[in-house]
Amino acid sequence: MEQDDRKLFVLDTNVLLHEPLAIYSFKEHDVVVPMTVLEELDQIKDRKRDVSRDARVAIRALEDTLGGDITPEQIINGVLLPTREGHSDATGTLAIFPDHQIEFTIGALPGDNNDNRIINTALYLQKLHHPRPVVLVTKDINMRLKAKGAGMLMVEDYRTDQLIDDIRFLSKGFHEFEGNFWEHLERVATERHGRQTIHDVPLKDLGDDIFYMNQYLLDAESNFCGRVVGRSNDSLSVLDLGRDRLLNMEAWGVRPKNIYQGMALQALMDPDIDLVILTGPAGCGKTLLAMAAALELVIERNQYDKVIVTRNTPEIAESIGFLPGTEEEKMAPWLAAITDTLEVLHKHDVNPAGSLNYIMDKANIQFKSINFMRGRSIQNAVVLLDECQNLTASQIKTMITRMGEGTKLICCGNLAQIDSNYLTAVTSGLTYIVERFKQFEGSANIYLNGVVRSRLAEFAEEQL
Repeated sequence: MEQDDRKLFVLDTNVLLHEPLAIYSFKEHDVVVPMTVLEELDQIKDRKRDVSRDARVAIRALEDTLGGDITPEQIINGVLLPTREGHSDATGTLAIFPDHQIEFTIGALPGDNNDNRIINTALYLQKLHHPRPVVLVTKDINMRLKAKGAGMLMVEDYRTDQLIDDIRFLSKGFHEFEGNFWEHLERVATERHGRQTIHDVPLKDLGDDIFYMNQYLLDAESNFCGRVVGRSNDSLSVLDLGRDRLLNMEAWGVRPKNIYQGMALQALMDPDIDLVILTGPAGCGKTLLAMAAALELVIERNQYDKVIVTRNTPEIAESIGFLPGTEEEKMAPWLAAITDTLEVLHKHDVNPAGSLNYIMDKANIQFKSINFMRGRSIQNAVVLLDECQNLTASQIKTMITRMGEGTKLICCGNLAQIDSNYLTAVTSGLTYIVERFKQFEGSANIYLNGVVRSRLAEFAEEQL
């Protein structure tokens, strides 16, 4: 590998598991995969885990580049990446570094674990190719700290699928105007379409803010609340909803406690919105609203046939076990938030336990493992994906592409409660879809501002 202005990126295993085609993400720069990473991929590919599929995809991507008539010398020196659809800017090389042949001694970390071997490889390449920039790329925070401490000059997280730099910039799904909304406008054209009132609002009157499809608009002083349903170069089409009307909506006996819940419930009940993303702190009502809307749509309005509930945890991702019981029974402990919600919705019934069993059967509520979602096509159902802040962008893509005709997907998550080892608020799949689906006319995103679970929960969220 010649010394030039191009960087040399050394990839950790978790990068290829997070994004199996990561080798195509570094444009004109060169990529090195240590042999230790191949060994780790080999150990993971045969496990009964969802991540095993990503390991196999990564191995096949490596084989597409390094297979065929490539000699061992070429593999070590670097092979040009083949042209791949959607990755036309990837013009660098890919190499496998035989770190097992190098005796790391001076200044190296103890070689008794794989992380240290990968760091030692990056340190070795940094010295070998000086002054060419060598970058270690890993999603493991502790490994980044260790590499810095061991002498790596450049250590980075894998950020190719990161769309924002600060979680404070994440779209909340609504825009709140100061004062009275109507006082901002010089002229408005209004049309009636049946029961709907749509305002044509000039963009020049709304300031420099960027507006997108299905974003909610509200103000601090008047009763106005609307939703963007169309956009041209110089105006917005805003569906007039009204604050009072939203606060008086009802689904399965549940009414909004604040305007944010009102906007969420409106999106949940709208048949034209296929994807609803609910974010917010613990206790803001995400799961309760989603479940109430699902029951209303399936049982009362008969718009869907069933409710499918699933979520992601590390344990589920590996296996749901071989103990006796159906898939629903095994999933029940992980989906206790859903059963808790159902109990709240029916706590005033004469026979709550009987009501619960009746509703579970009537609404055809199914608890499914995310492990068995791949390859399915779900038709005419309400799908509730809970705790999806722990999913990567590729895992969420897998879930969304399962949704067939007539299916509504509800994604709920709290970016302050990420349990995954390699995800942060800005790299979570939940953040990814919020940003990616902003302009999609069939989706809505609402940040539920405020804790309504209890005053104890509200105090804890604010003070702890």
